[in-house]
Formats: sequence, C-alpha cells, structure tokens
Amino acid sequence: MTYIAKPKLHHPTLPKNKLGYTRRDYEGKVSTLCAGCGHDSISAALIQAFWQLDIEPHRVAKLSGIGCSSKTPDYFLGNSHGFNTVHGRMPSVLTGANLANRDLIYLGVSGDGDSASIGLGQFAHVMRRGVNMTYILENNGVYGLTKGQFSATADQGSKSKRGVVNPDTPIDTVSLAIMMGASFAARSFSGDKAQLVPLAEAAIAHRGAAFIDVVSPCVAFNNHTGSTKSYDYVRAHNEAVNRLDFWPSRDAINIDYPAGEVVEVPQHDGSVLKLRKLAPEYEPTDRVSALTALAEAARHGEVLTGLLYVDPEASDMHAHLNTVITPLNRLGAKQLCPGGAALAKFNDSLR
Repeated sequence: MTYIAKPKLHHPTLPKNKLGYTRRDYEGKVSTLCAGCGHDSISAALIQAFWQLDIEPHRVAKLSGIGCSSKTPDYFLGNSHGFNTVHGRMPSVLTGANLANRDLIYLGVSGDGDSASIGLGQFAHVMRRGVNMTYILENNGVYGLTKGQFSATADQGSKSKRGVVNPDTPIDTVSLAIMMGASFAARSFSGDKAQLVPLAEAAIAHRGAAFIDVVSPCVAFNNHTGSTKSYDYVRAHNEAVNRLDFWPSRDAINIDYPAGEVVEVPQHDGSVLKLRKLAPEYEPTDRVSALTALAEAARHGEVLTGLLYVDPEASDMHAHLNTVITPLNRLGAKQLCPGGAALAKFNDSLR
C-alpha cells in the first residue's frame, strides 16, 4: 500500500492560536477514505474545534472501535494519544482510561455499526455512567467496509444502492443517549460545518457524557435517491431547532447565526453556551421535551439537528464515584494497595 506523507513545513503566515499552533498542527495522516466521504468533513470540524479551543494535542486521548469511522482518528490530532479498540468496545476501554487518568480530554469516535449493533450495550452504559468524554458517532446508515448492508440506524423504508428496502425499525441513538443519562446530546450533519464546529467545542467543554450523532453520507453505498442518509435528503429535510454559539471563559468565538431568542447555559468551566432558538417552543434543558421532539420529527421524516438536550448541572463519573482528585495512575503502591487492615476495615463498614 502506498502512503502519501504530508509536508512537515508550514507556511509562516498561517494563523496561530494562543498556544502558537496553526491549524495544521492539529491534523493527522492523509485520509484513505473515499473522496467526498462525510467522515473527512467531521475530521476537519474536530481539527477546527480543538485549534480554536487552544487545546494542546498531547492532552487529548482519542479512542475508536472498528469501521470506516473508527479509522478517522488517524486523520486528526496526530500528536495526541490514540487507541484503536476491538469492534464495539471503545466505551469500556475509554472508561478504564478515564478512571486511570482523569486529566486527559477524552474523545471517542465510533460508527453506527460499532455503536448501534455490536457495541449497543457498551454505548448505553458509558452514557448512564456519565463518563467525561465527547462521543462522536459518524452515522451513515450502512456498513461501508462490508459493501453497504443496512446498519441498525438505517430508517425503515429507506432503500439501499441495489434497491433493497429496509424492513427494520431504526435505533435513534440520540434518543437512546438521552434516555440512558447523557447530559449533552446533539445531532448534526457532516455538511454543516457552521453548526458542527461549535457543537463539538461545546461538547468538549462539557463535563459529563456528551454525545453528538453526525449524519455522514457514505458516497460509495448510501448517497442515492431513496436513502435517508444522503446529502440531498438531509439538506432537504434538515430541521434545526437552534444554532449554537460557544463562548469560552477567555475570549469569544464569534460565529454568525440566525436571529432569534437567545438562551444562555453556563458551564462548569466558566464557558457559556448561547443557543439561538429557531424553534421558539423548543426547550433544550427538558429531557422529556427533547425526546418528544425527536419522535415527532422522525414521524414526519425530518432530521432534527442542533443541541437537543443539555443538563447545566451535570456531573461526571468521578463525581459519582467520589474518586480522589489525583489521577490514579499517579498514585503509588501504598495508596493503591493499603494492606489487609484497610481492606478489613472497609469490609466491616459494609456489614
């Protein structure tokens, strides 16, 4: 196989963030995905988000499973930590890493097969445990690596490239994430960078389980008439409930959004989510309203996008378990294994 290496020298006039890094410093290897794949647009959005947030790449741990989507972490943040797990097991590996070192910023990248089929159970549990992570699901409705069979997120009645109609009920991963306890849940479209970049920034800043389902058309197997995951279908049926402006605790990131009612949602780190409501009645902090809106949109064949649910008072797994502030990987043997007397005392407290 032939690999194309990116040049290491950058043009001296490229814009730099507060760390002195250019956007190129957040890139990875050259993508080997099909030309026009929506996944590459998601990679570009993540590069932009981390660059704008002034996050040092080595502070990020990116984990993935198996599939076209799970290859993408190789294409961004080349200087960060990375771990490619087995099929559907990214959430449990990330949970273990997060428990061992809470100081890293965790990014999980998965696909609709990796998360909604073999990894469905792990997906549910990482949401309910409130693991402090950003979970990006690159959702194209097909198994691209095995020639385009329907995945569990394919809409009932949608057609494959060969004209086969999907008879099965789809799994709505956003609804499932909200029901299982995600404190930040959103849906976006790989072709809408203006929406996806600030959503990614907000998810990265959020403390708790942050989930973004990104509809990402597969140009090889699922971008045709009859597909509900194609570019044309999503553009024609996209119903945005809000537009997000993310304000870090230091300087504002100014992005132009349609006018409308503005709702401010303060975050734990001092940042602020500013939501410009496009649907006046939509309330993103109400879990039941979010689930109702998703079900109603699905009934009308609409793709509901934007920040669909956020809990301003969310906490994460470390708060639930009352773990020590010092990351476990920095504790010595004496702290981690205090001896039989300490174990006996703890056991007595449970009786």
